Amino acid sequence: MQLYKNFTPSVSVIVPTYNREKLLPRALDSILKQTLHNWECIVVDDGSSDNTFQVVNEYLETDLRFRYMKHSNKKPPLTFNTGIQASIGRFITFLGSDDEYKPEHLQLRYDFMINNPQIDLIQGGLEIIGHPYVKDKNDLSKEIHISECKVGGTFFGKREVFFELEGFRDLKYADDTDFWERANKKFNITDVDFPTYIYYRDTPDSICSNIK
Repeated sequence: MQLYKNFTPSVSVIVPTYNREKLLPRALDSILKQTLHNWECIVVDDGSSDNTFQVVNEYLETDLRFRYMKHSNKKPPLTFNTGIQASIGRFITFLGSDDEYKPEHLQLRYDFMINNPQIDLIQGGLEIIGHPYVKDKNDLSKEIHISECKVGGTFFGKREVFFELEGFRDLKYADDTDFWERANKKFNITDVDFPTYIYYRDTPDSICSNIK
């Protein structure tokens, strides 16, 4: 599909967001600073009532690699899926609207996938800001270290993985772990340890902080 006039993106970055007008520029600026330039960024607005569009519109007006979509509030898994459906990149990845990438984030993962064509999906590589524990999906009364989890923001994979699995399932919690487990049954997947995804655990309205 020819969506862009002068290029076809190698990587589609999907940024789901909901009422994060204050934090969103940090995330989007980190995409602009990437050493890999052949990307598209799809901001999927999950029914925000704040000034999210006005924030994103500044990027839309100055860089044609940004796109914006909005739907009624469907929660993160289905918001991820909206972005997946709209993407055209060879590879698909994600960025939480309260997180950010280090400049080499996309390049390292793209190079890894190109140099290891037998691999279909990778995850991992975090720098954690704040509390490094999250609730255990199998027992919400307990906490486990994030290093024991699969963090959806770090997923980077071939587009066919996401389409064949029909994206993320509409779960209340740990939809990323569910996706990883389903992918493991059909595809060649592995962890990487480039600590270039800055994962903020100090955001008050995050699902990981508020799940009960």
